[in-house]
Amino acid sequence: MFVKIHMPWDMLCTYAEVLHIKVPIQPNDLSSRPSPWNFLSCITKKFYPDEELISKETEFFTAPFEKDRLEYFYIKDQDMFFTPSMRSRMAFYILSRAPYEIRGKTKKFGITKLLDGGVYKAAYPLHDCRFNVPSKEEGCPNERYLLYQEWAHPKSFYKMQPLDLIRKYYGEKIGIYFAWLGFYTIMLTLAAVVGLGCFIYGYKTQETSTWSKEVCDPDIGGQIVMCPQCDKDCKYWRLNSTCEASKKLCIFDNFGTLVFAVFMSIWVTLFLEFWKRYQAELEYEWDTVEFLEQEEPSRPEYEAKFSNPEKVPYTECGRCMRVSIGIGTVLFWILLILASIVAITVYRLAAFFAFSTRLRNEELEGLEPLKEYVTPQMATSVTASLISFVVIMILNILYERVAIWITDFELPRTKTDYENSLTLKMFLFQFVNYYSSCFYIAFAKGKAVGFPGQPVYLLGKYRNEECDPGGCLIELTTQLSIIMGGKAIWNNIQENVLFRYCKSMPSNSGLPRWEQDYQLQPISKLGLFYEYLEMVIQFGFVTLFVASFPLAPVLALVNNLFEIRVDAWKITTQFRRMVPEKAQHIGAWQPILQGVAILAVATNAMIIAFTSDMIPRLVYYWSFSVYPYGDSDNHTMAGYINSSLSIFNISDFPEQSRPLSSSYNMATCRYRDFRYPPGHYRQYEYNVRYWHVIAAKMAFIIVVEHVVYFTKFILSYVIPDVPYTVKEQIKREKYLTQVILHETNLKLVTKLLLDTEDTQVCLSAFFDHHLFLLTTKY
Repeated sequence: MFVKIHMPWDMLCTYAEVLHIKVPIQPNDLSSRPSPWNFLSCITKKFYPDEELISKETEFFTAPFEKDRLEYFYIKDQDMFFTPSMRSRMAFYILSRAPYEIRGKTKKFGITKLLDGGVYKAAYPLHDCRFNVPSKEEGCPNERYLLYQEWAHPKSFYKMQPLDLIRKYYGEKIGIYFAWLGFYTIMLTLAAVVGLGCFIYGYKTQETSTWSKEVCDPDIGGQIVMCPQCDKDCKYWRLNSTCEASKKLCIFDNFGTLVFAVFMSIWVTLFLEFWKRYQAELEYEWDTVEFLEQEEPSRPEYEAKFSNPEKVPYTECGRCMRVSIGIGTVLFWILLILASIVAITVYRLAAFFAFSTRLRNEELEGLEPLKEYVTPQMATSVTASLISFVVIMILNILYERVAIWITDFELPRTKTDYENSLTLKMFLFQFVNYYSSCFYIAFAKGKAVGFPGQPVYLLGKYRNEECDPGGCLIELTTQLSIIMGGKAIWNNIQENVLFRYCKSMPSNSGLPRWEQDYQLQPISKLGLFYEYLEMVIQFGFVTLFVASFPLAPVLALVNNLFEIRVDAWKITTQFRRMVPEKAQHIGAWQPILQGVAILAVATNAMIIAFTSDMIPRLVYYWSFSVYPYGDSDNHTMAGYINSSLSIFNISDFPEQSRPLSSSYNMATCRYRDFRYPPGHYRQYEYNVRYWHVIAAKMAFIIVVEHVVYFTKFILSYVIPDVPYTVKEQIKREKYLTQVILHETNLKLVTKLLLDTEDTQVCLSAFFDHHLFLLTTKY
């Protein structure tokens, strides 16, 4: 049985006033400034929806609806005055608060509770027609069909989004998400072009890089014997065995990466500042400027909990207890993530030992073709990254239910409070879950390993793993590419499964509209929360670690181009129509994005300083390298590899870490560090070069952070959050509201006074009093 709900005109007017819905009062009479790019309209119009199908919305000045003043609003057709999203929002507001059982002083109400109890199976607004066939009913707007043709259809992938129609059909909350996603994707285009250029530069120079050439040179790298990187079973190895890995490292670890990291720090500031301006324009156009300043209604769950007037909501002590339980649960799960990171680290140490004893065993048969391309570090990094990705996805599934349960237990009053609380919990968990392994590789791995004669052990048993002679940057790049790529593939698999399921549904063209919609997928209670979360996590990968992976913006751009159309296709064709909601901005995600942007400056500066090999190279180039003829004005990178490796006497190996066998006839081996050689009176202590490098790294971080932060501050100050034209339109709208609506009181009073017996005296007294009020005010 289907029950269809209809709201008559009188009820629409009543609840439009209750919900402070803003409606047109007159067309916008402020002339818009012509765009300087109008001469390109013949080209750009092909990238916009067909104007014959989706016409441009007329701009109006609006004011909060008042039922007693209908004559002052711009009403041409009562059936079209309130948009479909407005009518659906008012209907759901009534249904979510309608009582259905009253026993004494207790009252049960709300369609949500009936749905949870199974009394009703579903409650949803109807689509206006089929998505692929326009309705033949007279007066049907066919907006769903237009959205599919000009937005969700694959053939329209290159077109801009019809945001006004999206907002009109689905509401402001859906519209602001797609507006943000589209703006983010457009801004990614610039970052992707620069990142791709940086990658091409590194790819072209990998063969000519002095550093990689010395590693691969049989007379240089082939003559350098490196110390074992694990105890006993690990063997000595020649440096040129990492030739291919060194070339790949040069693709990402070059001076172009430094420029790109600084560029991305500026880009993220421009992205956030221009988004604020664009968001301000949408706030005005969609009448959400003062939405949060009005009293937001309580959630039905909150009202149901405290519906008894004699029952006082929980005290501050009770609220503190609920929040404390929630914080404690979140911290417990974060500690669980850290424990999994420790477990993966232990696996890395054990795996590195296993790969070292096999891949560098020259007598092992069957692996000879792999030795040139696969190093123990690379094999360990790839397998550990895959395991880390699996652990991440499992913990995400488990924590999702826990976070929702905690937020429900806290019982926030409004839906905005509920979403903000859940957003903070989920992001904190996802931040640690997705980024902790990257932070470990970038800032922990290879930083506390000691030297061959005195290695550092984890848990007193496992010897800390070291980086390749070129650093851990290539491992960080591998980790990022696997997590970003794996996450995108996993999401596409989910989308594909949904697609196959929906395609297998039987044809329902002969069913009524309400039965066709019932067969569609139900909307999650959290709406677009997971879509936002996915994009914000991606934003973190693009900004936090971009110094190690300049292709991250390219991957994000390609993913988002599909994401927009897949989301549009799902919401238009496969899901029931969402209950429209108002939204002024993207909510708690805005300060999260700003926090990630600030953190990105520090992380990228530290990656360049501590993870890559760029600062040691610069120190060598400017301080320790000259041509053999002694010309101090000419510098070269020749000899850098030899100077960056310290010498260790193999007779100084302690018994617990001494290699069991050696295939090389030598007395010393080399390792990555800046220490005095054996025989020096301060042997194996840090040398002067080490302190030069440390000082250069700290100076680099301080200078880069201050310069970038200062630039961000200047850009934030120069670029206003609200455009000047929008400010003028807001002022004009407020003035019209006062003139058209509030001056009505003066007319009513004047009419009342004119109907009295002593008209002249009353008018004189009224105008004298009115003049007195003006004098007092000014």
